[in-house]
Amino acid sequence: QVQLVESGGGLVQPGGSLRLSCAASGFTFSSYVMRWYRQAPGKERELVAAITSAGISTNYADSVKGRFTIARDNAKNTVYLQMNSLKREDTAVYYCNAVQYTLRVVEYWGQGTQVTVSS
Repeated sequence: QVQLVESGGGLVQPGGSLRLSCAASGFTFSSYVMRWYRQAPGKERELVAAITSAGISTNYADSVKGRFTIARDNAKNTVYLQMNSLKREDTAVYYCNAVQYTLRVVEYWGQGTQVTVSS
């Protein structure tokens, strides 16, 4: 059974930090690109950050560059999102995503974790 379980969300003041974690099971984690998406109320889901299967390459949305860092530990089947200098506009539900591009696209989603940036 495939599972992606996010944790680490919560309420934080502007300028604060949070670290999200996503624990994966039920598939070969090290073979998948891992991504974090977010969806704010009334907005479409957007890609925040991605990391290749071996962790060699990362990319970020312009809105989070220099503030967020994605990392993965293939030995622990876990991907992380370190979020610093948080802004009110970072408030959203954050989702973990696993994707593999072979003969077909195989994709899994977590249930999401709420991040609220407010004073």
